[in-house]
Amino acid sequence: MDKIDLRILKLLQHDARMSYKDLGEKVNLSANTVAERIRHLISKRIIENFTAEIDLGALGLRVEALIDVKLASGTSAKQFEKAIQTIPGILEATLLTGKSDYMLRVACTDQLDLVRLIESLRERAGVQETQSHLILKKFDVQSVLNFGF
Repeated sequence: MDKIDLRILKLLQHDARMSYKDLGEKVNLSANTVAERIRHLISKRIIENFTAEIDLGALGLRVEALIDVKLASGTSAKQFEKAIQTIPGILEATLLTGKSDYMLRVACTDQLDLVRLIESLRERAGVQETQSHLILKKFDVQSVLNFGF
């Protein structure tokens, strides 16, 4: 991977829908060369997927939170992960070290919906304890690509 690949990655992070032609103009390469470089980055699993950022508020999901989860004794990670697939509102789950077993990122319509989600975790997913953190504001700090990779 060279500086041009890094520049392509930065541009794609900003706009994953940018055409090969537009990318090529920004990195001084032909569209075909850019396409080949992107195929190579995908084959090396440096690019894992292309996603769309969705405005959760526009969908009526105005309460976003992080929930630290401690599993009940006897609940396996596999059981928990299967159970949370059936609970609406859970966007992301991260297995952790430390006091909490998982951190969940959730989106809910309101505080009552958040309470419903937490109760579902306790009733259906083998959760012993939760600690919730309402997200007040999110912003990108710095791309990993700015660390010299």
